Amino acid sequence: MNFFYVVNGKRLKQMAIIVVACFFAAGIIYAEKENISVFSLQEPAAVYSVPTEKKVVALTFDISWGEVRTEPILQILEQKKVQKATFFLSSPWSKSHPDIVNQIVKSGYEIGSHGHKHTNYSGLSDDEIRSQIQKAHSILTEVTGKSPNLIRLPNGDFNKRVLRVADELGYKVIQWGTDSLDWKASNAQEIVDRVTSKTHPGDIILLHASDSVKYNQDALPQIIDRLREQGYEFVSVSELMEQSSITTSQVDE
Repeated sequence: MNFFYVVNGKRLKQMAIIVVACFFAAGIIYAEKENISVFSLQEPAAVYSVPTEKKVVALTFDISWGEVRTEPILQILEQKKVQKATFFLSSPWSKSHPDIVNQIVKSGYEIGSHGHKHTNYSGLSDDEIRSQIQKAHSILTEVTGKSPNLIRLPNGDFNKRVLRVADELGYKVIQWGTDSLDWKASNAQEIVDRVTSKTHPGDIILLHASDSVKYNQDALPQIIDRLREQGYEFVSVSELMEQSSITTSQVDE
Protein backbone atom coordinates (compact mmCIF):
# COMPACT_ATOMS: atom_id res chain seq x y z
CA MET A 1 0.00 0.00 0.00
CA ASN A 2 2.82 2.41 0.87
CA PHE A 3 4.46 1.68 -2.49
CA PHE A 4 1.14 2.47 -4.25
CA TYR A 5 0.92 5.85 -2.54
CA VAL A 6 4.60 6.63 -3.31
CA VAL A 7 4.11 5.82 -7.00
CA ASN A 8 0.92 7.91 -7.20
CA GLY A 9 2.64 10.74 -5.37
CA LYS A 10 5.41 10.79 -7.94
CA ARG A 11 2.88 10.70 -10.76
CA LEU A 12 0.93 13.56 -9.19
CA LYS A 13 4.12 15.58 -8.85
CA GLN A 14 5.00 14.91 -12.49
CA MET A 15 1.49 15.86 -13.57
CA ALA A 16 1.68 19.06 -11.55
CA ILE A 17 4.95 19.99 -13.23
CA ILE A 18 3.43 19.29 -16.64
CA VAL A 19 0.36 21.40 -15.84
CA VAL A 20 2.52 24.30 -14.64
CA ALA A 21 4.64 24.04 -17.78
CA CYS A 22 1.52 24.07 -19.95
CA PHE A 23 0.22 27.18 -18.20
CA PHE A 24 3.62 28.85 -18.64
CA ALA A 25 3.70 27.97 -22.35
CA ALA A 26 0.14 29.20 -22.76
CA GLY A 27 1.11 32.44 -21.06
CA ILE A 28 3.96 32.97 -23.53
CA ILE A 29 1.68 32.24 -26.49
CA TYR A 30 -0.94 34.67 -25.13
CA ALA A 31 1.70 37.35 -24.59
CA GLU A 32 2.94 36.87 -28.13
CA LYS A 33 -0.62 37.15 -29.41
CA GLU A 34 -1.02 40.35 -27.42
CA ASN A 35 2.12 41.72 -29.04
CA ILE A 36 0.81 40.78 -32.47
CA SER A 37 -2.52 42.44 -31.77
CA VAL A 38 -0.78 45.63 -30.68
CA PHE A 39 1.06 45.83 -33.99
CA SER A 40 -2.10 44.99 -35.93
CA LEU A 41 -3.81 48.03 -34.42
CA GLN A 42 -1.64 50.26 -36.61
CA GLU A 43 -4.36 50.52 -39.25
CA PRO A 44 -4.60 53.11 -42.03
CA ALA A 45 -6.34 56.34 -41.04
CA ALA A 46 -7.46 59.55 -42.72
CA VAL A 47 -5.45 62.75 -42.28
CA TYR A 48 -7.35 65.81 -41.03
CA SER A 49 -4.55 68.12 -39.90
CA VAL A 50 -0.97 68.15 -38.67
CA PRO A 51 -0.03 69.16 -35.12
CA THR A 52 2.69 71.78 -35.43
CA GLU A 53 3.65 75.08 -33.85
CA LYS A 54 4.49 76.49 -37.27
CA LYS A 55 1.86 78.69 -38.87
CA VAL A 56 1.52 76.61 -42.01
CA VAL A 57 -1.74 75.56 -43.67
CA ALA A 58 -2.76 73.77 -46.85
CA LEU A 59 -5.35 75.25 -49.19
CA THR A 60 -7.09 72.38 -50.98
CA PHE A 61 -9.57 72.52 -53.85
CA ASP A 62 -11.88 69.72 -54.97
CA ILE A 63 -12.99 69.66 -58.61
CA SER A 64 -15.57 67.24 -59.99
CA TRP A 65 -17.44 69.20 -62.67
CA GLY A 66 -17.69 72.44 -64.64
CA GLU A 67 -15.27 74.78 -66.38
CA VAL A 68 -16.27 78.25 -65.17
CA ARG A 69 -14.79 78.49 -61.66
CA THR A 70 -11.38 76.80 -61.90
CA GLU A 71 -9.46 79.24 -64.10
CA PRO A 72 -10.44 82.37 -62.09
CA ILE A 73 -9.26 80.60 -58.93
CA LEU A 74 -5.94 79.76 -60.60
CA GLN A 75 -5.59 83.42 -61.62
CA ILE A 76 -6.22 84.56 -58.03
CA LEU A 77 -3.61 82.16 -56.66
CA GLU A 78 -1.13 83.48 -59.22
CA GLN A 79 -1.96 87.13 -58.51
CA LYS A 80 -1.63 86.55 -54.78
CA LYS A 81 1.62 84.64 -55.30
CA VAL A 82 0.32 81.51 -53.59
CA GLN A 83 2.76 78.98 -54.99
CA LYS A 84 1.63 75.96 -52.99
CA ALA A 85 -1.84 74.40 -52.96
CA THR A 86 -3.34 70.96 -53.56
CA PHE A 87 -6.06 70.16 -56.10
CA PHE A 88 -8.07 66.96 -55.76
CA LEU A 89 -9.34 66.14 -59.24
CA SER A 90 -12.04 63.70 -60.27
CA SER A 91 -10.75 61.59 -63.16
CA PRO A 92 -13.76 62.00 -65.53
CA TRP A 93 -13.48 65.79 -65.18
CA SER A 94 -9.72 65.66 -65.71
CA LYS A 95 -10.11 63.58 -68.86
CA SER A 96 -12.63 66.03 -70.34
CA HIS A 97 -10.69 69.16 -69.28
CA PRO A 98 -7.01 68.39 -70.02
CA ASP A 99 -6.18 72.03 -70.79
CA ILE A 100 -7.30 73.24 -67.36
CA VAL A 101 -5.52 70.31 -65.68
CA ASN A 102 -2.38 71.28 -67.60
CA GLN A 103 -2.67 74.82 -66.21
CA ILE A 104 -2.83 73.45 -62.66
CA VAL A 105 0.21 71.25 -63.27
CA LYS A 106 2.22 74.03 -64.95
CA SER A 107 1.46 76.33 -62.03
CA GLY A 108 3.27 73.81 -59.82
CA TYR A 109 0.31 72.83 -57.67
CA GLU A 110 0.05 69.39 -56.13
CA ILE A 111 -2.44 66.96 -57.69
CA GLY A 112 -4.45 64.49 -55.64
CA SER A 113 -7.16 62.07 -56.70
CA HIS A 114 -10.83 62.74 -56.09
CA GLY A 115 -11.74 59.28 -57.31
CA HIS A 116 -13.58 58.17 -60.43
CA LYS A 117 -17.33 57.81 -60.00
CA HIS A 118 -18.66 60.44 -57.58
CA THR A 119 -20.35 58.12 -55.11
CA ASN A 120 -19.91 57.00 -51.50
CA TYR A 121 -17.19 54.35 -51.55
CA SER A 122 -18.22 52.91 -48.19
CA GLY A 123 -21.22 51.39 -49.97
CA LEU A 124 -19.06 49.59 -52.52
CA SER A 125 -17.43 46.17 -52.31
CA ASP A 126 -13.66 45.93 -51.85
CA ASP A 127 -13.22 45.08 -55.54
CA GLU A 128 -15.37 48.04 -56.58
CA ILE A 129 -13.44 50.40 -54.30
CA ARG A 130 -10.18 49.14 -55.77
CA SER A 131 -11.50 49.54 -59.30
CA GLN A 132 -12.64 53.13 -58.71
CA ILE A 133 -9.30 54.19 -57.22
CA GLN A 134 -7.31 52.42 -59.94
CA LYS A 135 -9.39 53.91 -62.76
CA ALA A 136 -8.84 57.39 -61.37
CA HIS A 137 -5.14 56.71 -60.86
CA SER A 138 -4.68 55.57 -64.45
CA ILE A 139 -6.51 58.58 -65.94
CA LEU A 140 -4.86 61.17 -63.68
CA THR A 141 -1.41 59.73 -64.33
CA GLU A 142 -2.04 59.90 -68.08
CA VAL A 143 -3.45 63.45 -68.02
CA THR A 144 -1.03 65.01 -65.52
CA GLY A 145 2.10 62.98 -66.23
CA LYS A 146 2.42 62.27 -62.50
CA SER A 147 1.21 59.44 -60.30
CA PRO A 148 -0.88 60.79 -57.39
CA ASN A 149 -0.58 59.24 -53.93
CA LEU A 150 -3.12 61.38 -52.08
CA ILE A 151 -6.86 60.87 -52.36
CA ARG A 152 -9.85 62.77 -51.08
CA LEU A 153 -12.79 60.45 -51.44
CA PRO A 154 -16.04 61.67 -53.04
CA ASN A 155 -18.21 63.37 -50.40
CA GLY A 156 -15.44 62.71 -47.87
CA ASP A 157 -17.03 59.31 -47.31
CA PHE A 158 -15.03 56.30 -46.13
CA ASN A 159 -14.89 53.42 -43.69
CA LYS A 160 -12.21 50.96 -42.57
CA ARG A 161 -12.45 48.96 -45.76
CA VAL A 162 -11.99 52.04 -47.93
CA LEU A 163 -8.98 53.12 -45.86
CA ARG A 164 -7.46 49.65 -46.12
CA VAL A 165 -7.92 49.35 -49.89
CA ALA A 166 -6.58 52.88 -50.45
CA ASP A 167 -3.55 52.05 -48.32
CA GLU A 168 -2.94 48.83 -50.25
CA LEU A 169 -2.90 50.89 -53.45
CA GLY A 170 -0.34 53.30 -51.99
CA TYR A 171 -2.74 56.15 -51.20
CA LYS A 172 -3.11 58.32 -48.13
CA VAL A 173 -6.68 59.49 -47.50
CA ILE A 174 -6.86 63.26 -46.94
CA GLN A 175 -9.80 64.93 -45.21
CA TRP A 176 -9.85 68.47 -43.77
CA GLY A 177 -9.72 70.33 -40.48
CA THR A 178 -11.64 73.40 -41.69
CA ASP A 179 -14.59 73.06 -44.05
CA SER A 180 -15.44 76.29 -45.87
CA LEU A 181 -18.94 75.02 -46.72
CA ASP A 182 -18.52 77.18 -49.82
CA TRP A 183 -20.98 75.08 -51.81
CA LYS A 184 -23.90 76.25 -49.71
CA ALA A 185 -22.77 79.76 -48.75
CA SER A 186 -25.11 82.66 -49.53
CA ASN A 187 -22.29 85.20 -49.93
CA ALA A 188 -18.49 85.53 -50.02
CA GLN A 189 -18.16 87.03 -46.54
CA GLU A 190 -19.74 83.96 -45.01
CA ILE A 191 -16.98 81.81 -46.50
CA VAL A 192 -14.22 84.23 -45.47
CA ASP A 193 -15.39 84.50 -41.87
CA ARG A 194 -15.86 80.76 -41.48
CA VAL A 195 -12.43 79.85 -42.83
CA THR A 196 -10.40 82.57 -41.13
CA SER A 197 -12.06 82.03 -37.74
CA LYS A 198 -11.47 78.27 -37.72
CA THR A 199 -8.05 77.94 -39.33
CA HIS A 200 -5.24 76.75 -37.03
CA PRO A 201 -1.57 75.81 -37.48
CA GLY A 202 -1.24 72.59 -39.47
CA ASP A 203 -4.76 72.91 -40.86
CA ILE A 204 -6.09 71.44 -44.10
CA ILE A 205 -8.69 73.82 -45.55
CA LEU A 206 -11.42 72.46 -47.81
CA LEU A 207 -12.52 74.63 -50.72
CA HIS A 208 -14.00 73.80 -54.12
CA ALA A 209 -13.17 74.89 -57.66
CA SER A 210 -16.18 73.21 -59.27
CA ASP A 211 -19.03 75.20 -60.79
CA SER A 212 -21.14 74.46 -57.72
CA VAL A 213 -19.43 77.28 -55.81
CA LYS A 214 -20.57 80.80 -56.67
CA TYR A 215 -18.60 83.00 -54.30
CA ASN A 216 -15.07 81.59 -54.02
CA GLN A 217 -13.75 83.99 -56.64
CA ASP A 218 -14.60 86.85 -54.26
CA ALA A 219 -13.86 84.98 -51.03
CA LEU A 220 -10.44 83.52 -51.87
CA PRO A 221 -8.46 86.80 -52.12
CA GLN A 222 -9.79 87.86 -48.71
CA ILE A 223 -9.01 84.48 -47.18
CA ILE A 224 -5.44 84.63 -48.46
CA ASP A 225 -4.90 88.20 -47.25
CA ARG A 226 -6.41 87.63 -43.81
CA LEU A 227 -4.52 84.41 -43.17
CA ARG A 228 -1.27 86.06 -44.20
CA GLU A 229 -2.05 88.92 -41.83
CA GLN A 230 -2.36 86.28 -39.10
CA GLY A 231 1.12 85.03 -40.04
CA TYR A 232 0.19 81.93 -42.02
CA GLU A 233 2.21 80.42 -44.87
CA PHE A 234 0.64 78.24 -47.55
CA VAL A 235 2.09 74.80 -48.30
CA SER A 236 0.97 71.67 -50.14
CA VAL A 237 -0.63 68.78 -48.25
CA SER A 238 2.50 66.67 -48.74
CA GLU A 239 4.70 69.43 -47.31
CA LEU A 240 2.30 69.87 -44.43
CA MET A 241 2.47 66.17 -43.60
CA GLU A 242 6.25 66.44 -43.31
CA GLN A 243 5.94 68.98 -40.48
CA SER A 244 5.09 66.69 -37.59
CA SER A 245 3.05 63.72 -36.42
CA ILE A 246 -0.16 63.46 -38.41
CA THR A 247 -3.56 63.96 -36.80
CA THR A 248 -5.71 61.12 -38.07
CA SER A 249 -9.09 59.59 -37.44
CA GLN A 250 -9.98 55.91 -37.20
CA VAL A 251 -13.45 54.63 -38.03
CA ASP A 252 -15.38 51.86 -36.35
CA GLU A 253 -16.68 50.06 -39.39
